[in-house]
Amino acid sequence: MVDIKNVVVVGAGQMGHGIAQMALMANYKVTLVDIKDEFINNGYTKIKEGMEKLEAKGSLPGGKSTSDFMANCKKTTDLASAVKDADIMIEAVIEKMDVKKQVFNTCGQNAPEHCILASNTSTMSITDIGKDSGRPDKCIGMHFFNPVPLMRLIEVIYSSNSSDNSVEKGIKFAESIPCLRGKRYIAKVLKDRPGFICNRITAPVQIYQNYVFDQCLEEGKSWDQLDNDSAGGAMSMTVLADFVGIDVLYHGQMYYSQTLSPDFKPGKVITQLYNEGNLGAKTGQGFRDWSKGRPEPDKSAGKARIYKMKYPIAIMLNEACRVLEEGITTSWQIIDNTLMAGMNMPGPMAANVKNSDKQVEVLNELVELTGKQYLKPCELLKSGKWVDMK
Repeated sequence: MVDIKNVVVVGAGQMGHGIAQMALMANYKVTLVDIKDEFINNGYTKIKEGMEKLEAKGSLPGGKSTSDFMANCKKTTDLASAVKDADIMIEAVIEKMDVKKQVFNTCGQNAPEHCILASNTSTMSITDIGKDSGRPDKCIGMHFFNPVPLMRLIEVIYSSNSSDNSVEKGIKFAESIPCLRGKRYIAKVLKDRPGFICNRITAPVQIYQNYVFDQCLEEGKSWDQLDNDSAGGAMSMTVLADFVGIDVLYHGQMYYSQTLSPDFKPGKVITQLYNEGNLGAKTGQGFRDWSKGRPEPDKSAGKARIYKMKYPIAIMLNEACRVLEEGITTSWQIIDNTLMAGMNMPGPMAANVKNSDKQVEVLNELVELTGKQYLKPCELLKSGKWVDMK
C-alpha cells in the first residue's frame, strides 16, 4: 500500500474544516477545496483558530506551533489540480447525490491511480456516489462525526465495489487521525446500507418522534410540555431537532422513506416547518425562537404525557438486530461501542441481553399505537439469537 502523505478535503464547511484540522495535526499535507474563495477562507480561518486555542493550552502535538501545522495547508477552488498528487481525497460537501458524484468523477479523472476516494456522507450510498468515478474499487465511505476534533468515531464503509486493500488503507488512515477526547474508535462497516451503523440504529426513533410531534399538535399541548416529557438529556426533543436542523431531518427522513420504508416519511409538523422555512437554530426559528440564543423549556408548563422513553430503547434494539441481520456488522458489541463513540450514548444491546421478549412486547404495543409497520420486531430480535453474536 502506498503511504498516505497528501490529503485533499473537498468542502470547507464545519465537517470539512474539522477533518482538515485533524489531518494537519496528524502531520499530513492537506489541501482544502471548495467552490468559492470565501468558503475556503472561512474554513481556513476556523482551522487556524482551532489550532490557536490548542496552542494557548499547550495541547498541540509534538511541541509544534499553529504556524508549523498551517504551513502544510493549501487552499484552492481548482479540484482537478488539487488532486494531482493526492493519496486520499475526502469529500465533505452538501448531502446531494449529484454534487457528490461530480466530485468523485472529477477526482477519478485527475487523481493518481493509487488515490483513495472517500465520502463523508452520513447516509447516502457509497456505491452510487463512486460508480462513475472510473475507479469504484478505490471508493469507500469515511464517515466522521461532528464535531470532528471531539467525537471519537469514524465509520469506514465498504461500497459494493470497494477492494479490501482500499478499505484497509482507509482504516489505517482513520486510525492515524487524532481526537481531542480519547482514542479514535474505527468501525468497519461491511455493507453499504442507508445510515451505516450509528445513524441507522437511531434513525427509526424519528418515526416515533414524528408521531409524538403530530400527536402533541393534535392534542393542543405545548412544545414546553412535550419537552418536559423527555427531560434529562443535554437538549430536549424540540430544541435538539432545531439544533440539528429541520431541513436535515426532513431530507434524511425522505431518503430513508425511499430506501428503507415509507414509514420514515416526515410527519405533518416537520413538513410544515420545512415548507415555511423555519429550519431551527440556523434560521432563528423552528419549533423554538432562537433569536436570543438556545431556548430552554419552561419546566412550570407541566408534561404532555405523550412521549415514553421505553419506545426509543426498543426501537434502537430492534434496528440494531436488523443491522446484524443485514450483515452490516457481525457483533453487537461493535454496535454498542459505535454508538458510544459516535453519539456519547450507551448502545442498546448489552443492557437488553436478558430483555428480548419484553422489548418484543413493547414494539408490538408501539405498532398498535402508531400503525407504523416498520417498527414491528424483526426475526432476529424475536428469536433472541442476537445475544450470541458478540
